[in-house]
Amino acid sequence: MIQIGLLVFLYFFPNENGHKLVKTKIAHDITVSIPAELMVMTPEDIALRHPSVRKPIAAYSDADRVIDFSIKTSATHWPDADHEMSQKFFKSGLYNLYDRVDMIDEGIREIHKKEYIFFEFDSRMNGDRLALGETDAILKYTYIMYLVEKGRTLVISFSCPDQMKEEWQETAHAIMNSLIIK
Repeated sequence: MIQIGLLVFLYFFPNENGHKLVKTKIAHDITVSIPAELMVMTPEDIALRHPSVRKPIAAYSDADRVIDFSIKTSATHWPDADHEMSQKFFKSGLYNLYDRVDMIDEGIREIHKKEYIFFEFDSRMNGDRLALGETDAILKYTYIMYLVEKGRTLVISFSCPDQMKEEWQETAHAIMNSLIIK
């Protein structure tokens, strides 16, 4: 009952940083409240930001293309929902994606009767000193969750530039807490 009240509150009132959340049906079995300023990514944006054979179920970004939210189906399937083993696997993968990861929080949590593996972290990708215009490091804040079920794994991800973390961290938590997957 408290969760429903929180969702109603978040829908009608922006959080302290002014990001009004709007309940959005992503697919027939997925609903989430996302900031009103996020727009569906264009096919070109998806090709650049999510280079994969698997197109995301949904991908959103802001007008400046710096705030991202997406839901994807992972190529990694598990024969059962072994969350502890899956968590170690996904954590290792995250550490391999970036030059540096500073973990803020991690674990397994329940949201609307589903268990999610989650990681909240700051990351750094070093720039390429030999490439013109690509010498600066890229610093990001990311909140990512994995829903591991028999036969499918969903990846739900929010990211923004590290310098915007203070403004968006509360909103990232609200987005993830609003997620309903049937």
